Amino acid sequence: MELILKYFPDLTEEQKRQFAALYALYLDWNSKINVISRKDIENLYEHHVLHSLGIAKVIHFRRGTQIMDLGTGGGFPGIPLAILFPEVQFHLMDSIGKKIKVASEVANSIGLKNVTFRHARAEEEKQKFDFVVSRAVMPLADLLKIIRKNISSHPQNALPNGLICLKGGELENEALPFKNQVSMWNLKEFFEEEFFETKKVVFAAVNGK
Repeated sequence: MELILKYFPDLTEEQKRQFAALYALYLDWNSKINVISRKDIENLYEHHVLHSLGIAKVIHFRRGTQIMDLGTGGGFPGIPLAILFPEVQFHLMDSIGKKIKVASEVANSIGLKNVTFRHARAEEEKQKFDFVVSRAVMPLADLLKIIRKNISSHPQNALPNGLICLKGGELENEALPFKNQVSMWNLKEFFEEEFFETKKVVFAAVNGK
């Protein structure tokens, strides 16, 4: 929890309470339904919560922004971002029902009011959003193909509408076909922990139809 306050010192008491509650909740749920590697649960705040909040270092979402979290797993990056941006709406999706159950139970337990959940494949979602966020294991080209239909054509934030994902490693070749629409930020510029050395926030503008 100290790690979150180190980089986000202006949290309200309610936000501090919500972030602080995450560890016990994920520890409990993870013992029943494995959504985080058992070896990694000790690093929940650094590897999962703070990593998710890396997106907030490159964009401050405006009130009323609509965001879909694609492949949310146990609720990342959607739940930490929903705590940080209580006036933004988040729609968390995953194709694995057990993972959505964990995410929704955690959100209910901490009293998050700005999240909805859906157990479905991304191809099935027809709603429009300002942004799709994801901790992406999928290649950028595949992600963009899936979510293009979900991007609204009415931007209201400092960045154009599009895809914001958290990725690691060497991404230059992956981004090459989209060089005019892609921006990248190294998370090591914002967070000093070694875990973030190779982690990036990748933004791709999408022209919503």
